[in-house]
Order: sequence, then C-alpha cells, then structure tokens
Amino acid sequence: MAGKSPKIDSVTGVEIREHEWDGIQELDTPTPRWWLWVFLACCIWAVGYWVVMPAWPLPSGYTKGVIGWSQRANVVRDLADLAETRKPLESQLMTADLSDIEKNPAIFEFAVASGRAAFKENCAPCHGSGAQGALGYPNLNDDDWLWGGSLSAIQQTITHGIRNQDKESRFSEMPAFLRDGILTRAQVDDVVEYVTQISGQKADAAVAKRGAEVFGQNCVSCHGSDGRGDRSVGAPNLTDAIWLYGGDRASIRQTVSYARNSSMPSWASRLSPATIRALAVYVHSLGGGEPEIAAVPGPKAP
Repeated sequence: MAGKSPKIDSVTGVEIREHEWDGIQELDTPTPRWWLWVFLACCIWAVGYWVVMPAWPLPSGYTKGVIGWSQRANVVRDLADLAETRKPLESQLMTADLSDIEKNPAIFEFAVASGRAAFKENCAPCHGSGAQGALGYPNLNDDDWLWGGSLSAIQQTITHGIRNQDKESRFSEMPAFLRDGILTRAQVDDVVEYVTQISGQKADAAVAKRGAEVFGQNCVSCHGSDGRGDRSVGAPNLTDAIWLYGGDRASIRQTVSYARNSSMPSWASRLSPATIRALAVYVHSLGGGEPEIAAVPGPKAP
C-alpha cells in the first residue's frame, strides 16, 4: 500500500519483503558485489570463447574460431598415433603361424587385448558382452562348435561369415520338412521324439523308434547316423545338451518343421585383417578353443 513504511529486520537492518510463507519471510538482501563481478567476468569470457573456439552452429556449418581447434582432428591424430605404435606387434601377429601365436606372450597378450576391444564393439550385440550367446546366437565360451573351434576355423568364420553374400561364406541350409511338404506332421512328431531321446531326455520309446526310421531317411546326410553332426556343413550335434534354439519338444518341432537358417555377417570388408586375426585369438582364448591341427601361415603384413 502506498505510503506504508518498509518493515526492517531488527537484526540485520535489511528491509523485509511483503510476502510470507508458513510464517517465513524473506529479507531484501542485495546480491553481493563479488558475485556481480564474477557474473560480468563470465559474460566477457563467453564472448571471448565464441571468438577463439568453435561455437555457433550456422546453416552452413559452424564458426571455426580464430585458432581453428577441432576435437575431431585431435581424435583422428590420436588414432593415427595409436596405429603407428601398434604396427610392430600387428606385423608380428599377421606373419606368425596361427599355431605359434599363443606361444609368444607379447603377441598373444596384444592379440587378446585387441580382440577383446573389437569383440565388445562389433560382436557383443549378438553374442553378449561375455560371449555367452543367446537364443539363436552361439555361446563362444563352451567347446561346442558348428564349424570348428580351431584358430583357423574361427578366423574363417569371422572373415567370411555364415549364409551371407560373401562368396566364401560358410553355407548350409536345413529343409523346412513340414512347410515344404517333405514330412507329414505325424512324421515330424516321430522324429522330434527320436531327437529328444538321443539328446538324453525322457521320450516315448515306441514313437522314438518310428522317428529313428524317419531320421535315417532324411537327416543322417547332415547330422550323421549317430546324430552327432557334421562340421563340414555346420550341422549341430543332437546328442548333447547344447542347443542354439532350445532343446524342448516345442523348439525342436519348430526347427524340424520350419528350419532355422540364421546368418552371420562377413567382417572382411568391415575390419582389418589384423583385427580379424586378433578377434580369432580372443574368441579361441575364451575357453572353448580347440588346438590347431596344422600350422596355418598368416598373410603377409601390408
């Protein structure tokens, strides 16, 4: 109200603001002078930053700043420096026989470290950060391999992939026995019971016996007469407890009826030969890798 005398706080001598909240009132204390000077200094510094450093986005790009600093350029330079320091070990990795890499601690440690980094960036989305796999994606820690677990076999798989457009891709195709009319639904049920039996699960013996006949007529060319698979065509072992898409009856029935022909990309055009070789060494080192039967010379370093 006009003409009303301001209310002064008796302790500080500062005017008390009119508003009140739950018995609490606010003093009209002015901003400290030091805070005002700091604020003004920040404003001046901001203007200077806009002039010196890249700052303002524009339709045609952005202001470069008078010193021309670029974080991207710094990263590119750092990566180039890193690549230069890695060249000696990469050269040794590429020229060494695959079977000798694990015998050389320096090369092996370098390959595992490089492979682990490449795996997390490129392979973990499918195989998991710990290479434990998932439904439809193999666990790379165990010793069950569709195409072989030696260093050369793993390198081949990584390089060219599985069922893709790469001319050297690993390739096999399981028929969709029910969908394509190769087997009747009853025959599918019989062979499912047989596969359940040979994988060590409880099964109806009479039904499994009929399924054995169906299996012998349709499946042994890939999975073998004993159901233990064939790596040359990527056919899995059906007698163990390791399943890519599940080992219960429903999952096996789905596989037999409609097939499972998943793919893996070819990494040859995406990763350098040294990175692929390091990946092979890393995957091989996870615990399920198999010994190299014969020495495989590495390609010459570029």
